[in-house]
Amino acid sequence: MSDIREIVMDTETTGLDPATGDRIVEIGALELVNHVPTGRTYHQYINPGIPMPAEAFAVHGISDDDLADKPRFAEVAQAFLDFIEGGTLVIHNAPFDIKFLNAELAAVQAKTLALGEAVDTLQIARKRFPGAQNSLDGLCRRFGIDTSKRVKHGALLDSEILADVYLELCGGRQSRLTMDVARSGVEEGEVAAPYRASARPGPRPVLLTDAEQEQHASFIAEMGDEALWVAANKE
Repeated sequence: MSDIREIVMDTETTGLDPATGDRIVEIGALELVNHVPTGRTYHQYINPGIPMPAEAFAVHGISDDDLADKPRFAEVAQAFLDFIEGGTLVIHNAPFDIKFLNAELAAVQAKTLALGEAVDTLQIARKRFPGAQNSLDGLCRRFGIDTSKRVKHGALLDSEILADVYLELCGGRQSRLTMDVARSGVEEGEVAAPYRASARPGPRPVLLTDAEQEQHASFIAEMGDEALWVAANKE
């Protein structure tokens, strides 16, 4: 049985639509093999060639000065494609990021990405928790994932957080593994060396909301004292 390789990734941009001239300014990605982080990451800031709008700066805090000496997308496109080659992309709200990536790739006449082949964690979350808050922050609260380091959006940090969320959405079998290696001095644009992930630091949090637990208790109460569930809990 062959290994399953997935690339959890995120981008930061100058705005919401590449069709109106917005560009990618940061790419962050990390590798999972069989749902376990390998420690290999890709991180790159990109000079978009246009001024950073105030609205975008307020979201990710990346300024024109931060990007002044960074490469253009054409200079890093192949390194990015090499990193994701052979892996399935895992993205929260995949249409947004794929749209931007394909605009950048098309501009340098590189092979574009197939949206249908990406895993969209937002769609997975909406199916599992219809009507709930399924933003990345909302899912972190649901799963008890620490976001204290996330003062502003950042592509690599958001990828690390998304990896935890994705693994919880997959059942939590290997989730909440330590991913601090991605920030352990790896130079921008380089791929981090593999590492052995640590085990889950504690038990999974209860996923039911207070309302759901109350509904469950009411349902059991309606079954009466002779119900198997009630009898088992008395033993």
